[in-house]
Amino acid sequence: MKKIKLSIQKIPHTVLTLFLIAVTLSACSSDDKPAEENGNGEEPGTEVPNNTLFNKLLHVKNYQGSTSDDNPTAPSATLYYSLEENKSVDGSYKKTKKWDLAFGGLYASFLSGNNGTNTQNNGYQAGGVGGITIVAKPFDEVVDIPADSEFKTGIDIVGTDDAGAFGNGTGWYLYDFDGVVVSDGTNPQKAHVAYALGDPLKIRNGTTIPARTVILKTANGNYAKIKMISVYKDVYTSSEWFKDTPHMYYTFDYVMVPKGSTKFEIK
Repeated sequence: MKKIKLSIQKIPHTVLTLFLIAVTLSACSSDDKPAEENGNGEEPGTEVPNNTLFNKLLHVKNYQGSTSDDNPTAPSATLYYSLEENKSVDGSYKKTKKWDLAFGGLYASFLSGNNGTNTQNNGYQAGGVGGITIVAKPFDEVVDIPADSEFKTGIDIVGTDDAGAFGNGTGWYLYDFDGVVVSDGTNPQKAHVAYALGDPLKIRNGTTIPARTVILKTANGNYAKIKMISVYKDVYTSSEWFKDTPHMYYTFDYVMVPKGSTKFEIK
């Protein structure tokens, strides 16, 4: 004990002070930091949008969903996407505000937003204020943001169109179960094709299905308009979509604007 005591006494006071400060700092974990040093300075669970993504045309290519046809009527695993970060979100974050757009139901092809007040929503009790709607209007012509009352807050809201099989109202895609709605039924490879309606689609009876645009309110209250382009990997033209074309690989465009906006603008 005496030797240890003597060695400490021989250390200059200033060196000993610096040593003790270094030890103290190294013992502090990131959890001890103030909120503004730990991340975004927001309260826990609050996500801050990437502001650089506002008012820009963004393109998502081949976002992968279900690729199995073994049991086509069974719901696939729900997929989650953050429009505010332009990236996929793991399902373990379902009960958070990290995601804005969910792909669920049949082939994970029914869309919904992230809303914490609706008991049926994937994000129930997570604090999200999101919702979803769809309009029969081309993407470029959708300028005005709908009133908040237009956004639906449930689960698996926007999917198959009434013009095809398993219709569920105005949808973002037409499902041609037998290959006779869009085609003449002679090619079996044109059966079970999902036709995205981001652009107008002429069907066999001479009718043209208008283009559809999905409009989403994000978990944090921002707004996005979405053009669903294709569910087939690297194929974006309806004449080239076939039953055996690799699917579901979602390709879509979107424009996001901040909360409080009344118009969709690209700057």
